[in-house]
Amino acid sequence: MKLHGYFRSSASYRVRIALNLKGLSAEHLTHHLRKGEQRHPSYLAINPQGLVPALQDDGGTSLTQSLAIIEWLDEIHPEPPLLPKDPLRRARVRAFAQVIACDTHPVQNLKVLARLRELGVSEDQVTGWAAWANREGLSACEKLIAGEAGPFCFGTAPTIADLCLVPQLANARRFGVDLAAYPRLLRAEEAAKNLKAFAEAAPERQPDAE
Repeated sequence: MKLHGYFRSSASYRVRIALNLKGLSAEHLTHHLRKGEQRHPSYLAINPQGLVPALQDDGGTSLTQSLAIIEWLDEIHPEPPLLPKDPLRRARVRAFAQVIACDTHPVQNLKVLARLRELGVSEDQVTGWAAWANREGLSACEKLIAGEAGPFCFGTAPTIADLCLVPQLANARRFGVDLAAYPRLLRAEEAAKNLKAFAEAAPERQPDAE
């Protein structure tokens, strides 16, 4: 397999964690987002959105969107499972993950922040926007798992919720968000970061880290 990504991309980070948890190897191909390499015609042929990650399977078929990639990996390599078997809990895990992947991360990612700058928004306001987006999403996530014993987001093993949470907390720190308001999320992050699969997927551990 080939994983197209970027060290700081939180969506790529999610997929790296999933591959590690499943014990799967992939060739990592870097596309420098700040240099616009994701918009090169050769990459657009793989992912027409010009976003990372994209995963190419052994036959060359391209998959895009991190959650779709992670669920595909979970289906073809079911151990360890990244979703609960119970349908209700599975829906709750997916909902948590989508708060981050669909409603929080997209409005504070590089593409959106670059557009704000193009529209003349000041750098302080751009950073403030990103911090606000993170606080909004993380506040909801804190409440969604407040009653979960843990130590992970949903139980004693990581799920796709944790795969989304850990990269998003890294984003929040980059934008200066005070995370003290989210003790339950921080407990889940601590449990996850104690696992080798999460530690080795961290941005600073990637060959293209700057």
